[in-house]
Amino acid sequence: MSTAVTLCEPHYLLALGAILERYGLHVEKVADGQSIPGSYWGESEAGLIGNHLFVRNDTPLHSALHEACHYICMDDARRAQLHTDAGGDDPEENAVCYLQGLVADKLPGYDRSHLFADMDAWGYSFRLGSAQAWFEQDAKDARTWLQTHRIIDSTQCPTGLLRR
Repeated sequence: MSTAVTLCEPHYLLALGAILERYGLHVEKVADGQSIPGSYWGESEAGLIGNHLFVRNDTPLHSALHEACHYICMDDARRAQLHTDAGGDDPEENAVCYLQGLVADKLPGYDRSHLFADMDAWGYSFRLGSAQAWFEQDAKDARTWLQTHRIIDSTQCPTGLLRR
């Protein structure tokens, strides 16, 4: 696993916080050296508890996006009991990965191409060999899932709605 990825710098967190506010998800900064509450993978990975996304300065931005998109894509019952493990099935996981790319495009100074490079560097694995190839050539099921749950519209823009 490489650490040569974009981290949760303050300007990214400010923009991400503004985006996530419409979903009722709050970004919480954890002090350097402190454990990240709700982190499933530990170390520097983002954490989720209730409607709070926890990150440190050394948290990869792709991790914060991934956990935030889990929050958006999970149903109300799981969201109400959310603590550390976002759960979900394979179709939902694919939708989460796809939504990350769309949300990344909303962050000034970052976009889906940066996200895909970070995901590949971190060790995500896709059957077409890269996150970008998967997104562009093999993610119709993820787009359909997101549209079915009204998380994105027909133009692939996030709607600001949570899965219900």
